[in-house]
Amino acid sequence: MDKKGARLLFQIFPEREERKATAEATNSPFAEWDRIFADPRLCAAIADRITFRCTLIQTGTESYRYQATEAESRAKPMP
Repeated sequence: MDKKGARLLFQIFPEREERKATAEATNSPFAEWDRIFADPRLCAAIADRITFRCTLIQTGTESYRYQATEAESRAKPMP
């Protein structure tokens, strides 16, 4: 994400803070966010805003969709 996009994203969080719930989803752990956002300080500020008074749910590395697809394929009888 370029700096302009990161700044625009950053503006959303303070405006929604303590007014509305905001859900975030990513496939990248926080440790990899510095590769996503071009500016390390802005990356830290975004992570700070996202995690302030939040409920953080980490689901691990296994894809829920992949697990569901595998379970469905095992449940179907072979023709």
